Amino acid sequence: MSGTFGGRSGRQGKLSQWLRGRRPKEGAADDGGREALLLAAAGAGLPLAPAAHPAPGYRCSCDRVGCPTPARHPVSFAWQTQSTTDRAQIERWVRHQPLANFITATGMVHDVLDVPLEAGREALQRLLGAGIEVGPVAESDDGRMLFFTLTRGTPEDEDEWWPCELDCHPETMDEHPGLRWHCRGSYVLVPPARLPGDDQRVRWVRGPEHALPDPLSLLEALTDACARHGAEADHPGAAWPLRH
Repeated sequence: MSGTFGGRSGRQGKLSQWLRGRRPKEGAADDGGREALLLAAAGAGLPLAPAAHPAPGYRCSCDRVGCPTPARHPVSFAWQTQSTTDRAQIERWVRHQPLANFITATGMVHDVLDVPLEAGREALQRLLGAGIEVGPVAESDDGRMLFFTLTRGTPEDEDEWWPCELDCHPETMDEHPGLRWHCRGSYVLVPPARLPGDDQRVRWVRGPEHALPDPLSLLEALTDACARHGAEADHPGAAWPLRH
């Protein structure tokens, strides 16, 4: 596989080009490319579980009236214990649930730093330009960029747990319009995933073959970019200096 999935540098991998250029047929999911990408994510240690998928009319497959997160949530309440990297189990899920999206549970092996798309693109360029190791990165057509990192861990002594106002759980998504830190008790969609709307997707920019970095090595660049883009939204046209 290419070291870059779905990036804009012109070096997209064949799988990424295939995903971008093909729409799923109605009533059927895409074939080997989807399974290969999900197995690659599991092979990199990301625990997976089945999730809902889009239904006609911008609805969710769960059929919950007014579903607050259509096509973005697990199908089982036991998703944390269900999440696995077992290849055979994932193959069964993919083949028996051909339309399903998949989530990856955070706080086990990895965390996810989830930022607005434009802030994420700026931060990614700065990090790579500075020679900082950046792990897997995904882009969502609903305007977010996901940076996959090592987890902060789950200490045996709960008093040692590092509370953080940036922590984001599924039920608090709307409270974190800037940077969201998905750790223990949270999840994100793992590519490839489909969102409600016309060809709306979640795709890899940098694939899961990249090693997971320490989240603190990315945090300053991401928070700076989020603050700058938030300030620009409040004061259009203003010039904001970059921090180095």
